[in-house]
Amino acid sequence: MKIFYYDHHTFPLPENHRFPADKYRLLRQRVQTAGLVVADDLVAAPKITAVSLQRAHLPSYLQRLEQGLLDRAEMRRIGLPWSPELINRVQYTVGATTATARTALRDGLALSLGGGTHHACRDHGQGYCLYNDVVVAARTMQAEGRVRRVAVIDCDVHQGNGTAEIAANDPTIFTFSIHGEKNFPFRKIPGDLDIGLPDGTEDAAYLRQLEPAVEQVLATRPALIFYLAGADVHVNDRLGRLALSAAGMAARDRLVLRRCRQAGVPVVVLMAGGYGRLLTETVALYFQTVQITTEFAHS
Repeated sequence: MKIFYYDHHTFPLPENHRFPADKYRLLRQRVQTAGLVVADDLVAAPKITAVSLQRAHLPSYLQRLEQGLLDRAEMRRIGLPWSPELINRVQYTVGATTATARTALRDGLALSLGGGTHHACRDHGQGYCLYNDVVVAARTMQAEGRVRRVAVIDCDVHQGNGTAEIAANDPTIFTFSIHGEKNFPFRKIPGDLDIGLPDGTEDAAYLRQLEPAVEQVLATRPALIFYLAGADVHVNDRLGRLALSAAGMAARDRLVLRRCRQAGVPVVVLMAGGYGRLLTETVALYFQTVQITTEFAHS
């Protein structure tokens, strides 16, 4: 199974910044150390093209973003300080998701050690998301004639508002998000299927809601599914407010991957959010998703 990474494209952050950028490097190192895949299957991601970015975003936004012309309020909404290195990095993030999609269509399953920037809207970024990698990748696969219908299973604890906004009038992209109802973003943009969960939701209640929703997604007969796993549903996540255990998250991953594989639908697996009180815990939860995905790739 191919695994794409991009963490070597670094960008500067102030000391003690809330965004845990090191998690991606530590995750890749753990994947390498564990020997989950042969060396040739751990692939440095390509950079996304400007043409592909325009499939999800307004040219005026892209130009202002890339030239550093967003104002202070716009950058505060994104939550990361602008730099040329940041723009370079996130273009590789989207490149990774797009390459993962292309590979999943060939192999049935592929994974990016990151991705899931689902808060980015057509004309602005927010919540650490500058470009919407899922919509860019989905529409690039459509433009290349590889697929027509695509679906998103978004299990990040925060609603995928950007994906819902961009795909709102697009019947070829079905968006499903299961998230904390009272968590960010506080103004939700409805997708095709949304499940808002109360604070403190635990494993059994979460899985009871997820299982029939996955069946609804599969009933739309997508040719490709983007699965945003999300480590931020964990009970110890700083920004999560739900209460899933690591075992519950493993059951979640297996439920999604098992049903997609049984239905014969290729899956793009993305890490999405994770803001554990301990960085090592977030990395361990991401690694668990990688490990489970490789099990399905070999089954």
